[in-house]
Amino acid sequence: MRNQPVAYLFALLCLLSFFFSCDSSKKERAKCDSTYKHWVWINPQEKDTEEELAVKYKKYHDAGIAGIFFEADSEKHYRAAKKQGLEAHRWMWIMNRSDALKSHPEWAAVNRKGESCADHPPYVDYYRWMCPSRPEVADFLVADVKNALAKDYVDGIHMDYVRFSDVVLAVNLWQVYGIVQTEELPEYDYCYCNLCKAKFKEEYHKDLDSIQYPQESLSWRTFRYDAVTGIVNKIGDVAKAYNKPLTAAVFPTPDVAKRLVRQDWTNWPLDAVYPMIYHGFYKEDVPWIGDATKQGIRGIDGRFPLYAGLFLPDFKNNSELEEGIKYALENGACGVSIFGELNDDVLAILAKYRTKPE
Repeated sequence: MRNQPVAYLFALLCLLSFFFSCDSSKKERAKCDSTYKHWVWINPQEKDTEEELAVKYKKYHDAGIAGIFFEADSEKHYRAAKKQGLEAHRWMWIMNRSDALKSHPEWAAVNRKGESCADHPPYVDYYRWMCPSRPEVADFLVADVKNALAKDYVDGIHMDYVRFSDVVLAVNLWQVYGIVQTEELPEYDYCYCNLCKAKFKEEYHKDLDSIQYPQESLSWRTFRYDAVTGIVNKIGDVAKAYNKPLTAAVFPTPDVAKRLVRQDWTNWPLDAVYPMIYHGFYKEDVPWIGDATKQGIRGIDGRFPLYAGLFLPDFKNNSELEEGIKYALENGACGVSIFGELNDDVLAILAKYRTKPE
């Protein structure tokens, strides 16, 4: 009996060692490979011939591009990419779905003024957001993802618009829409539908309508972060069942994502994340790409790799683009993902950053 405390201590140490090794191995898996992998977002054009695609996608592969996120389902493009050694992922809009709201306007998110996205879309006409609290919305999205992943030529799901509408736009867009958003305006603040209010009351024991400044309620913010995360978890279960990766295009940093669109992407079950570090949208200079990358890396804490999303029109010239790529890679990105026209000059720059320095 005297040795019982020693036995307990030994068992405890073994248990701690086990958990530590599991956590370490998980972080080890999330580390970048010895080579950088780059990605590209594309809307496939049906007019493209198989011969043209073979030439184009071979150039991509030779430049160090690992895969393509296709914004539409085109078997021709997917198979052409795969023939050249590229991964072909379906790039899907998640919560912003005008197609669903045409048939089910009752699924729409509702703003603080009580207006529905089904007939009062914010900012632009195609902003038709669904409410993430509705089980029917989750069922619709799960079925949509299953349909995509069941196709043998689809290598994975890449989620976009997996969030609420922008309660505050990126500052460079204020002038585009003639809006000054130095505070959270009610017409852009979602979702205040009756179901969200009821679920919030059930979970937090608070009547949202009795809160004087609901936009400042921390528990109400958390409720909305969790509502979107719940959708992602369900989609993640589908991806896991098909043994295919789940990735996401998200807002540039964990703080910006939460503040502007109620998106808590550091806590999602992803295989990789692609923050849209579009520095021009935020009136920032190129070095900010490094800062944003660093913040994202810190937030995910090794759970999955990060690839920095770059918006080509934000760069004044190729030298700036190369500088932006270097800032991303030096601060922990496993590669970059490009939105914009990939000409030969851009591909040549990417090709320079294929192997990590010793």
